[in-house]
Amino acid sequence: MRIPRIYHPEIIHHLDTLPLSEDAAGHVGRVLRMKPRQEVLLFDGSGAEFPAVIEEVSKKNVLVKPQERVERDVESPLDLHLGQVISRGDKMEFTIQKSVELGVNTITPLISERCGVKLDPKRFEKKLIQWQKIAIAACEQSGRNRVPEIRPIMQLEQWCEEEYDGLKLNLHPRATYSINTLPAPVTKVRLLIGPEGGLSAQEIDMTHQYQFEETLLGPRVLRTETAALTAITALQVRFGDLG
Repeated sequence: MRIPRIYHPEIIHHLDTLPLSEDAAGHVGRVLRMKPRQEVLLFDGSGAEFPAVIEEVSKKNVLVKPQERVERDVESPLDLHLGQVISRGDKMEFTIQKSVELGVNTITPLISERCGVKLDPKRFEKKLIQWQKIAIAACEQSGRNRVPEIRPIMQLEQWCEEEYDGLKLNLHPRATYSINTLPAPVTKVRLLIGPEGGLSAQEIDMTHQYQFEETLLGPRVLRTETAALTAITALQVRFGDLG
């Protein structure tokens, strides 16, 4: 069996016995049914991994003993910030999961004019917690040792007007240039992905005001979740570490 990768939410400063978080303990003890002396691989978001041995398993707690600190940073040289207008159902969860696997560093969920999701603040707060857990699980699966931040939900214009010193892109089917024609080098990208119904004409004009460049993916119109992952992949091939 593959050694499970487990996220530890606190920085591991010493190789002392430590308890896993509640979520991790439940996964290791109840789901995987692991026993003492079996191995896990911890990471704490610092870029390092910690091979560890399980010392104790109980109904609520799992104690592990890190054996060493291994520096292993697999992050892309491209710093990619995804601004994704919230999509319906499980599409947003899918987009977050796959974006993290593809190397996105930051994700900001956005509200736009045609956003089809209407939730009260309390439910949005629960969604944020859920989305951050999905990002952590994607890191555990994909081998990333740094966990991307899921930022608080923002209005589209509020996000667009933030100061940013990298390239700002907005996908548009009528754009003149594609990602492959963007001039290199590029090390930072803020990528805007609109909702299922697309951005309104007023919103597109607003993105121009904040110096977003329109770029083209191809001749076909893609769903919002497909567009996000296709654009991220293309950017990682062009400027990152894929391909």
